[in-house]
Amino acid sequence: MKRTLKDYLLLMLKGMGMGAADVVPGVSGGTIAFIVGIYDELIDSIKSINAESLKLFFTGKWAAFWNKINGNFLLFLLAGIGISVFSLAKVITWLLTDYPVLVWSFFFGLVLASTWFVGKDIKGWNWKTILGFICGAVLAFYITVATPAETPSNWLFIFFCGAIAICAMILPGISGSFILVLLGKYFFIMDAVKTLDLVVIGIFGAGACIGITSFSRVLSFALKHFRNITLAVLTGFMLGSLNKVWPWKEVVDNTHGMAIETNVMPNQFVVEAIVLMVVGFFLVTFLEKLSSKKPAEK
Repeated sequence: MKRTLKDYLLLMLKGMGMGAADVVPGVSGGTIAFIVGIYDELIDSIKSINAESLKLFFTGKWAAFWNKINGNFLLFLLAGIGISVFSLAKVITWLLTDYPVLVWSFFFGLVLASTWFVGKDIKGWNWKTILGFICGAVLAFYITVATPAETPSNWLFIFFCGAIAICAMILPGISGSFILVLLGKYFFIMDAVKTLDLVVIGIFGAGACIGITSFSRVLSFALKHFRNITLAVLTGFMLGSLNKVWPWKEVVDNTHGMAIETNVMPNQFVVEAIVLMVVGFFLVTFLEKLSSKKPAEK
């Protein structure tokens, strides 16, 4: 696909949106990728990093390697994600601490709209897609109510965390950050990012590279051969994950410094929260229409 510099700058902005979502423990960067119309290209580009493309790299055929892996696409997208993660890590963690209801309200509207638009892409509902939808919703809901664990901080476990979390980050509705919360390593990794602990970031990143290149093959195969069922499962994921992004919560336990929360009825910032939900919903609507217009213009 030919792209202009303007297209690449827009792609970087989309990456920044993915990065901002990935920082929040409850929202997936994969959801943003779906909204802005780059999900299939993202999965296929990651999948192309394999033995064949690596052989081109190690034999000095770097231009062929770059084209094989859709390098320009990945470069600008990853640049946007990186800019967002490193610049917003402090801001997002501060907002989640001081203004959680408002942050969650915006993302609730965003995820709710995403569920609707991804579900619209399913061509024909039958017992298979309905079952996939239900299974996805139940699994995501279970993940959101699972209890965070107390876990070690050795290098092998950090590598494992990177491999697992990155798989969730490219699944719409399943948040990689929230998986880190369940694994007891969200604040550990956020602190490493804020303090530029290169050892921890490097080990986590190595795990992420292995995890994403492996999982992308499975996801690409599923989207190509079982697209409707896969989209139904992903839609269920997003619906089930709404439990996590419900804005109004109260802490029921704080074992080992990791807060365990339960949802409650709206009790503060109700008007502001509704406004932000509407903003999030219509932002997705705008982005979806913007993305759907692009193929027609070419």
